[in-house]
Amino acid sequence: MSRRVSLPGADELFRPTRDEPEEVAPKPPAPALDNVDARRRGAWTAPERTSGRVKHDEKMTVYVTSDELIDLEHARLVLRREAGIAVDRGRLVREAVAIALADIEERGPESEIVRRLADA
Repeated sequence: MSRRVSLPGADELFRPTRDEPEEVAPKPPAPALDNVDARRRGAWTAPERTSGRVKHDEKMTVYVTSDELIDLEHARLVLRREAGIAVDRGRLVREAVAIALADIEERGPESEIVRRLADA
């Protein structure tokens, strides 16, 4: 008797799970394009809300220290335990960026992020 395990092939593992194709709704215009146009005119507006749990078209890599990563993970777990909000690190970072951008828009040079960057 052979000890070799029989596994399904790649075609079976990666087959489509639906018979009918999904209808794709047209995408609304991305707010980032509006911000680009506004920046060209000398004005800029932060998006009202972050994208949340959607498929993202753009990617940005951010390097953090081990301590920053542990702090980020700790914040995610605190949100889950104390507020009942389950989010991934990416969404947490997107929300934090949205808050910082809104603060810049509202308070300009007096914003917290400008103060921290100036002190760095």
